[in-house]
Amino acid sequence: MPEVTVPTILHDGVGRTAEGRDWIARLPDLVGRAARRWDLRLGEPFADGSASWTAPAERRDGTAAVLKVSFPHDEARHEADALRAWHGHGVPLLLADDPDDWALLLERVTPGAPLSASTSPAQDRLLVGAHVLRDLLDAPGAALVAVPSMTDVCSRWATVLEERADRAGQRVGRLVDPGLVREAADLLVRLPGEVPGAVVHGDLNPGNVLHGSGERWVAIDPKPRRGDPAYDLWPLVEQVDDPFARPDPVATLRTRVPLVADAVGLDPQRVAGWGVARGVESALWWWSVSGDGAALRDGLARSASWARLLG
Repeated sequence: MPEVTVPTILHDGVGRTAEGRDWIARLPDLVGRAARRWDLRLGEPFADGSASWTAPAERRDGTAAVLKVSFPHDEARHEADALRAWHGHGVPLLLADDPDDWALLLERVTPGAPLSASTSPAQDRLLVGAHVLRDLLDAPGAALVAVPSMTDVCSRWATVLEERADRAGQRVGRLVDPGLVREAADLLVRLPGEVPGAVVHGDLNPGNVLHGSGERWVAIDPKPRRGDPAYDLWPLVEQVDDPFARPDPVATLRTRVPLVADAVGLDPQRVAGWGVARGVESALWWWSVSGDGAALRDGLARSASWARLLG
């Protein structure tokens, strides 16, 4: 078996669980099989990614590629299906895959700098991310691919959301606004079924948007599901030039949400609704994992700002 370097982020991510530690122990075998199967020469792994091992690779014919071996989990289960359907529209090309080993061989994107590292004006960065989403939605092969339903996923989230809010309310009391939680739960149930479904990326944050050659930008690490395209814009708006670090976050959101919505051809109200729904869900999920009351307070305050855009 080849010697495989395991980045610290993997130990700190999936390595926190027994299943993750077992998978990390099997990585040399998984990586070795992929290297033999696809005749790869591998470089040192990338240092990011808490649930997958990725490294630059070169095929026998000199083709530059990336090998990705994922820890088996539901969010990664349909990644190859979606990449195959998108076929290079807004994503790297899928060159090969092995579903049994959860291994993907991907086109290497160069220079590959993430949107999160860009120093361009915020408006330009937001439009880059929005145009990547537009590319995904325009991909002709995505219409028939089978991926999980956003309706089912969000319905489960809504149930768990209220359970977590009850527990958080008992622990941190007034930090949790029951009205905001009810609004988020209602949006999680209502929003997915109100528009025709498309295959969305699922985690379109600026760290997952890479610069390719020329004007090409692509999204990596999708967590695909079928549902409302407006779902995908929340992390982009929140994480590009943090609007909540501005003197008037709500005014900043009122400018930026229509900007990205119009670029994709979406209703800004739906983008704002997902900002509330996903923001509350994310804040309560992180509290359930970390017990961090300060982070919960910050996340819910952000969600309350999003809620002021509705109506």
